[in-house]
Amino acid sequence: MAEFICRLGTPAGEIVTRTVEALAVSDARARLEREGFKVFAITPPKVEGLTSFTKTGSTARTRVKPNDFLLFNQQLAALLRAGIPILQAVTMLRKRATAARLRVVLEEVETAVRGGAALSQAFAAQGATFPRIYTASILAGERSGALDEVLSRYVTYMRRSVGLRRKIRGALAYPAFLLLACLGMVIFLTTFVVPRMSDLFAGFGNDLPAVTQIVLGLSHWMTGNAFWFGPLVIVGSIAIYIWSRTPSGRLTIDSVLLRLPLAGKLLVQMSAAQAARSLATLLAGGITLVESWEIAAESITNLELRRRSSAILPLIREGRSFTESLETANWLPELAIDMIGIGERSGSLREMLDEVATFYDAESEVRLEQLTSTLEPAILVLMGGVVVTILLAIYLPIIQSISHGPMIGR
Repeated sequence: MAEFICRLGTPAGEIVTRTVEALAVSDARARLEREGFKVFAITPPKVEGLTSFTKTGSTARTRVKPNDFLLFNQQLAALLRAGIPILQAVTMLRKRATAARLRVVLEEVETAVRGGAALSQAFAAQGATFPRIYTASILAGERSGALDEVLSRYVTYMRRSVGLRRKIRGALAYPAFLLLACLGMVIFLTTFVVPRMSDLFAGFGNDLPAVTQIVLGLSHWMTGNAFWFGPLVIVGSIAIYIWSRTPSGRLTIDSVLLRLPLAGKLLVQMSAAQAARSLATLLAGGITLVESWEIAAESITNLELRRRSSAILPLIREGRSFTESLETANWLPELAIDMIGIGERSGSLREMLDEVATFYDAESEVRLEQLTSTLEPAILVLMGGVVVTILLAIYLPIIQSISHGPMIGR
C-alpha cells in the first residue's frame, strides 16, 4: 500500500486535501469517486530515482551552448517522430554536430546507450552539462512512451527561453556601449587633454574658477597615481567578479538587483514566467507536482527569489494547496497567483501555467523596453554633463582672461 496526496471536491462544493492509502492511482481514484468526491489531482508517492537520478554525474562539466543545444533537440525530436531508433538518431546527430563540446558529449551518450543505458540515464551521467529539467523530461517521456512529444514540448520551452535571452542582450547592448564610451571619454579628457592645459593655467594663480580647480585636481590625482590606481582597479574588479561567483556574493547581488526601481520588477516578472513555463513543461511530461516544482525551482536564476521559494516544497508535500504554498514565497505577482489558483481549482493547472508564462513574457518585454528607454537618455545626459563640465573647466579661464584683459590694460 502507498500513500497518495489527493485534491478533492466535496459534495458540498469545498476543495480539500486528503491522504489516501491504495495500491495504485486508479484504485485511489475509484475509491474516492465511490465516496462521492470529485477528484482534481492525485499525487503518487515520490518515485526513487527521478530526483536523485537527475542529480548524479559530474558537476564540473560546462554546459553546451544554448543555440547548439536547441538545434540538437529540434533535430532529435524530428528524427524520433520519423521513427528512427534512438541510438541511430544520436549517432547521426553526433556525426553532424558542428560544436566540438556537443560532439564530445554525444559521443559519451552514444556509448552509454549502446551499452544498454536508457537515454535519460546517458544524459544524466553528463551532470551539469544538461539542465535538470531536460533529463527529467526525457525520463518522463520514456515512461509514458511519448518521448518525441516531450522533446517537442521541451524544444518550444527552450526556444522561448533562448529568444528572451537574445532580446535582453540586444536591448542592453546599446546602453552598455554608451556607458563604456562615456567612461572612455572621461578618462581621455582628464588624463590627456586637461594635463596639457594645466601649463596654460599656471599663470592664473588662485584666480581659476572653482570648476577648473576641481577638474585640474582630479586630473593631477589620476595621472600622478596611475601606476598604482590602474592595477588597483583591475585587481578590485577581479576580486569582485570572483566574489560574485560565490553563493553569498550572488545572493547579495541578486538581493540588491531586486531593490532597483525598474530592474527589480523586470527580474520578478522574468522569474515568474520562467518558473511557470518550466513547471508546465514538466507537468505535461507526466511528472508529479511535487517533483515538478522541485526541478522547476532550479530554473529561477535569481538566488534571492530561489531562496524565498525554498519554503514551497515542504508545504506541498504536507498536502497544502499549490496556490497557498506559492503565497508563502512572497515574491510572485498577485495576478500570477490568482491565475494559478483558478487553474488548480478547475483541474487545468498546466494550461493556466502556460498562460501565466505567456502573459509575463509579454510583460517582461514591455518592462525591458521601459528600462532601456530610461537608461539610454540617462547615460546620454550623464555623458553630456561630464563633457560640458570638463569643457567649462578648460574654457572658462580663457574667457575670463579675454574679458578682463582690456580692463587690466586701462
